[in-house]
Amino acid sequence: MTRLLSSVSFSVILLSACSHIQPEYVSPDLPTDAIYEKSLQVEGSATASEINWQDYFIDERLQTLIEAALNNNRNLRAATARIEQARARFRIQDSRRLPTVAATGSAVRSRVPTDSSGLGGVTGGEQGTNVPSSITFNNFDIGVGVASYEIDFWGRLSNLSEAARAEYLATEAAQRAFYISLIGDVASTYFDLIESKAQIALAEDTMRSREEGLRLAKIRLESGITSALDFHQSQALLTQAEQALSNQKLLEAQNRNQLTVLIGGSFPQELPTGLSLGEQTSGLRLDAGLPSDLLLVRPDIISAEQTLRSASANIAVARTAFFPTISLTGSGGVTSSELGDLFDTDSLTWRFGPSISLPIFDAGARKADLALARAVEEEAVATYDLTIQNAFRDVSNSLAGRRWLAELVDARLRNVEAQEQIARLAQLQYDEGVANYLEVLDAERNLFTARQSLLQARRMEDQNSVSLFIALGGGLPNTLSPN
Repeated sequence: MTRLLSSVSFSVILLSACSHIQPEYVSPDLPTDAIYEKSLQVEGSATASEINWQDYFIDERLQTLIEAALNNNRNLRAATARIEQARARFRIQDSRRLPTVAATGSAVRSRVPTDSSGLGGVTGGEQGTNVPSSITFNNFDIGVGVASYEIDFWGRLSNLSEAARAEYLATEAAQRAFYISLIGDVASTYFDLIESKAQIALAEDTMRSREEGLRLAKIRLESGITSALDFHQSQALLTQAEQALSNQKLLEAQNRNQLTVLIGGSFPQELPTGLSLGEQTSGLRLDAGLPSDLLLVRPDIISAEQTLRSASANIAVARTAFFPTISLTGSGGVTSSELGDLFDTDSLTWRFGPSISLPIFDAGARKADLALARAVEEEAVATYDLTIQNAFRDVSNSLAGRRWLAELVDARLRNVEAQEQIARLAQLQYDEGVANYLEVLDAERNLFTARQSLLQARRMEDQNSVSLFIALGGGLPNTLSPN
């Protein structure tokens, strides 16, 4: 007896040890530099992940469009629906860790021929009575049973539940990643639209000025003051503005159409007055922090890590396939031929029994499943590393843009001021007969191009501020936690 108890105790300890097949999850090392480039680091007073998008974008028109996108965008709706699907799958899988208990009840009245009972319908008995040709009887039954409950010795069910949970969290994080990406796309497209409108206004103003110049050139040509060359050069100068106007109207239509898709429908009926380029963000100086901070605030990184956790748990599930599966079945209840006697002590019935399934030969299927799980995990590790590297690149690019685009805007602003002076002086010299008209044409072309370039630079600077905000995990009211 002592030897038997020792064997049982040893088996219990062994089974308990084997139930932890999956090793503790450890996040991979950071596949990037520990800090961003020092020359791009600028001290900031705000943390992007703690700022809501309504506080960062101060343009009320943009706020209205973002709100419409978050309410109506079809891709965001689909991503939200995928969260519910993943949550349901997790709940289904997690429920399998507990036994399924079902209550049953029946009331059956049966008629059985005596021939089937072996009486044969013969005459018998001391009094010579005949045996009935059939027997009618009742059977009442009430019970509770467990169809099949797998004892999770090896952690197969717990690891399946962990894999489903990680997939659910990955789906939730992916939805949040799309959420802030949508905010960034709406803002960026809105800035494109603002630039298009500003470029159209610039082209229209330039066209009016050059139409007047062409009218004066025609008068001078008819008066014999200037040559036909000057007149046709004025025409060419006007067509430059006309081409720019047509191109910008096309871009405006395309940007508006793209914005319509992003907000999930037509533009709201009443939109607040918008701000111009260069006035879009609150002016908060964002602190970049460290690359390791991105692991906690970037939903796309969190999603990739949860996918990696799921893959790691699936490896443990594949390993458990090499061990036996032990299940329990049981039921208990009462049964009687008389309803009044159903709950008597003699009516009690029960049934209990374990079952074991031990894999012996499967032509290498289990080994292939384990190899597949390991390959999926390797892919998940690579995807996780790449996601972090892309996030590092996004932040680094935006930090570089914050520094150099500000200088670019300043340089182009000074260039516009210089070109305005050149154009003014060239026109004065031409009017006084000191310079030829070609110099005026060149000055006008350069001024128009300089003004266009300044609008582009301001739009790029606004878009870069959005990119930095999104790259640092901004736009969500709270930091997404993997728990």
